[in-house]
Amino acid sequence: MALDDDIALLARQNLLGLMDRDALRLVAFAAESRILRAGDVLFRSGESSDSAFLVISGAVALMQGDDGRAADEIAGAGALIGEMALFAAIERPVTAIAREPTQVMKLSRSVMRRVLGESPGSAQAIADAISDRLQGFVGELAGVQVALLDIERG
Repeated sequence: MALDDDIALLARQNLLGLMDRDALRLVAFAAESRILRAGDVLFRSGESSDSAFLVISGAVALMQGDDGRAADEIAGAGALIGEMALFAAIERPVTAIAREPTQVMKLSRSVMRRVLGESPGSAQAIADAISDRLQGFVGELAGVQVALLDIERG
């Protein structure tokens, strides 16, 4: 896949699309392409994360565990798996297993940090978007708290 194609794929992602083209070019250039066979494990729940994966082709099953149950979600072409791992060291909340022959682009947190360090405008745009997401999440939690209190009062 050509570098311009990789940049275009990255630009379609919610957070990555906020980055300027030069920053995206650096991320795309440093990305590692991986080919998975059906059944290959990309990562397991509970593992430490250091990267996100953009599905180029194929499909990846995302499951809370790997005990043979049906997948909780299927990530197809264009899906970004583990987006927050680009910005913070977190444990993987799910296990990711290729359902069919699949190509992914591995995006490392260390590269993302270097690129954002050199692109303060991109870094600020992403920080603002993450802040907006967090505020929305806090608002949703407040709504849940009110509902639970109403149930408790019964």
